[in-house]
Amino acid sequence: MGFFKKLKDKISSQTDQVTDKFKDGMAKTRDSFTTKVNDLVARYRKVDEEFFEELEEILISADVGVETVMTLIEELEMEVKRRNIQETEEVKEVISEKLVEIYYDGDDESIEKLNLNEDGLSVILTVGVNGVGKTTTIGKLAHRLKEEGKTVLLAAGDTFRAGAIDQLEVWGERAGVDVIKHSEGSDPAAVIYDGIQAAKSRGADVLICDTAGRLQNKVNLMNELAKVKKVISREIDGAPHETLLVLDATTGQNALSQAKTFKEVTDVSGIVLTKLDGTARGGIVLAIRNELDIPVKFVGLGEKMEDLQPFDAHQFVYGLFGDLMVEPSDE
Repeated sequence: MGFFKKLKDKISSQTDQVTDKFKDGMAKTRDSFTTKVNDLVARYRKVDEEFFEELEEILISADVGVETVMTLIEELEMEVKRRNIQETEEVKEVISEKLVEIYYDGDDESIEKLNLNEDGLSVILTVGVNGVGKTTTIGKLAHRLKEEGKTVLLAAGDTFRAGAIDQLEVWGERAGVDVIKHSEGSDPAAVIYDGIQAAKSRGADVLICDTAGRLQNKVNLMNELAKVKKVISREIDGAPHETLLVLDATTGQNALSQAKTFKEVTDVSGIVLTKLDGTARGGIVLAIRNELDIPVKFVGLGEKMEDLQPFDAHQFVYGLFGDLMVEPSDE
């Protein structure tokens, strides 16, 4: 059975709504990528070294990342030889197969799942620079968790940016969840401490903590995050259960650079990639996963509350290659 057929069978077990969201959300990346791949296949009837060199350029332009592209091209060349593939048309399917393999890299699909404490309060720490959609993400995540039947509280730990607390309150109202806050300029760790106490006393299931997004001084950032994490781990054993780094997909390689910086100063356990629907460089998903070994847990595929979707590598590849998946049996 071909990989496209297996991929179709895999995602058919998921809702059409999710499939459509990923396909629509990946439209800009797919239109750019698919056009270039189809043009490449049309110009090269045989798979040779020049074909792979041009494919390499296409993948890099989609922000898949140089290291990831090198790995992918090397594996593609080996697979093409192993299967004795001669026609370039057949390579499309092998590319999609290898992208999924590279993303998981031997791990199972549980790496994409949100890690929550089933026996008590779960604490999710969110980090990221200003302007990437961190507050919006917190609101959408609170909405999603509430829809799943969980009681959610927010802690306004970004006390430095003007308007950050008010902005979080607006999203709290939209999601129908309470926000624990202090005045602007307060100690972030004190806000998080009060958030934990409030969550405990109210019997909440999840506490989502906002943090400052300043990157100008890594030492200050590290000290602030270390202080916040110390308070969380002291009050709740094993917490924070997730440290989610929010990145803006439209910034491409700059997002990868931010991820590297935050990985240096805190234990990032997952990525939330916002504005994936607004970029033609969606390959950054693979670069982050492959070069930093951090799984993408959620992606932003639009402006609505429901448009923060759990990441799924199969859905991602379908969104990227959906227009190429033409099986003889489908015609």
